[in-house]
Amino acid sequence: MDDKITIIEGPPPTFENVEDGWAMGLNESPFLYDLALTRLRTFNGQALVERCYRTWSQQATMYLYYRNDLGLEEQAPIMAARSVETNDGQVLLLWIRRKPEESETASDTDDDNGFSI
Repeated sequence: MDDKITIIEGPPPTFENVEDGWAMGLNESPFLYDLALTRLRTFNGQALVERCYRTWSQQATMYLYYRNDLGLEEQAPIMAARSVETNDGQVLLLWIRRKPEESETASDTDDDNGFSI
């Protein structure tokens, strides 16, 4: 299916709470959710962003699938995506929606996680 991005190797993603004004507009719903940002290294960032756009244009939800610290599979709805080129290669920025009880504050946002998707 094209409605998911799966992290296939590496540690669980690190989620940073989002306080940006524009991103808070993504949270418009009758329920209370938190927004978080995760950064993932990838080889095909622009293709993954295009998959997100195609899914959203069909009024469907795109999901991030990953394993948590215990190794259990989890998923989170992706609200926005962007691919950027860095000195270390392509990085996929994903803004995801989380329930308040799932939210954790990232202690170190500058670490280099070994994500591959």
